[in-house]
Parts: sequence; structure tokens; C-alpha cells
Amino acid sequence: MKNLYFLILFALIISCKNTEKETVVKTEVEEQTEKKSILLETFKYNPNAKPVISVHRGGKSIKKFPENCLETLQYVNDSIPAIYEIDVAKTKDGKLVLLHDNTLERTTTGTGKLTDYTYNELKVFNLEDDFGNETTFKIPLFAKVLNWAKTNNVVLTVDIKRSVAVEQVIDEIRKEQAEDVCVIITYDLKQSQKAYNYAPEFLLSVSARNEKELDWLIHSNIPTENMLAFTGTRLSANEFYKKVHSYGIKTILGTLGNLDNQAAAKGDKMYQEWREKGIDIFATDRPFATAKALNITK
Repeated sequence: MKNLYFLILFALIISCKNTEKETVVKTEVEEQTEKKSILLETFKYNPNAKPVISVHRGGKSIKKFPENCLETLQYVNDSIPAIYEIDVAKTKDGKLVLLHDNTLERTTTGTGKLTDYTYNELKVFNLEDDFGNETTFKIPLFAKVLNWAKTNNVVLTVDIKRSVAVEQVIDEIRKEQAEDVCVIITYDLKQSQKAYNYAPEFLLSVSARNEKELDWLIHSNIPTENMLAFTGTRLSANEFYKKVHSYGIKTILGTLGNLDNQAAAKGDKMYQEWREKGIDIFATDRPFATAKALNITK
């Protein structure tokens, strides 16, 4: 009888220890996602905050400096304060790199699909600027860019290409402990919810181009504190921007393309006019001109 008592007691002790281990593991996982990115607070709407420039593809149409290039990020960052939109793609061997196109021809000296090459094989190619000039710069690893951003306290808005799982990109950001310098770009409600469910600690750029899309977002499971509202590449009514602001959300206008061309033709004062309409973040191909028009300096 005594032996049976000790066996039962021993089993209870082992069971309690296992339960404690499971609890510790669960707590560690929860802590990883409960530590919110500081960007949720930094990018909360404030009517007195200065406008922000988001440099499209890390810098376009800059002679001798290619898009999605680490050296270009550094070049622009030396001149103006900005955040940087970058494109993350995946190589044949699963490495995450910066590249916008599925193929290499337009932006590098290589040819063919990115997914046909390992990262080491890509090292033989050089990046080219938007004018076809070859540089000595290479396709950068995403991890290296993350570490540059952390070192320089620079925010990246991360556009994830279709060939890459959002989970892999977020895992890489977490691995490099770069949650406080990264915004995840999403294009529809389904993508936004997927990203939020996997990484509730991240700030998201969400598509809110009209009242309908904004309403979907407001009634989703995503807290408004996790949102930056990309309002599209066309101007909306002033009242729409006021409504977005009423939820504590900053607005992003994609001036890249048509609106940038309008400003170049009619005068850069248009950036200030758009600012007065309610634009907080300018996603632009003309970062230097936009910064000058909005009086944004280092």
C-alpha cells in the first residue's frame, strides 16, 4: 500500500513539472507577440505632426543609384529624413532579398527569373539604375537591410512579393529584432487580417481607398492602432481624410506616378496643397523635391 502511495505521489510531481514547462513555453510565445512595435505609438495620427516622406522602392530615378539598393537607401538618408518602401522577394534557395520584378533584366545585369538563382549565384550580377547605367552595387539581403535600418533608426515599409509567404518575412524581421523599424504592407482586408493574426505586434499599411474599404477595416478584428491607411494614388475628398483621422489613423497618399508628374509639371507647391487636404505620408518617386516643398530637412 505504501509503495502505491509513493507511485501516485511521484506521478503527480512529474505531471506538475510537465505542466509548468508547458506554461513557460506558452508564456514565451505570448510575450513575443504581446510586445508591441513602438511604431504603433510613433505613427498614431497627431494633427500637429510633421508630414512624412515614404521613398518608393527605396529610391527611383536617381542617376547611379538603383532602386531596392542598400547604397541608395544610405544616399537618400544622408540628405533627408524619410521612411523607405522596399520590395522583398525570395531566391531559389529561399533567401530573402530586395527586388521588385520577378525577372532580373530591368534592374540588374542578369537575365531570367529571380527564382532560378541561388543567392550566391546572384552575386555575379550588378544592379542598374533607372537609366540603364550599371553600378557596382549588388542585390541586397533583406536581413542586411534590416540591420542597416536598426543601426540608422530608419523605418522600412515592407512590400512582400507574391512568391513569398508573409510569415517568412515576419519571421525574418523577428529574428533580426527589427519589429520597431518595420511596417508590413497589405493590399486587401484578407491580407491585412492574415498579417495581423500572425503578428499582432506589427504596424500595418492597409488599403483604405474609399469609404467601403475603410468600413471593412474598422469593423474587422484589427485594432485601429495597428493601421496606416493607404488611400490610393488618386486624391479623395477632404472629408474622407478627416474621417480616417477621426479613428486616430494616419493617411498615406501614393503620389508616385501621376500625381508626382502633375507636381513636376505644375509646380511642387502642390505637395503642400495635398498636405493641407489631410495627407500625412507621401509615397513618392520624387523624395528630394517633396522634401523641399514640404520643408522637411535633416
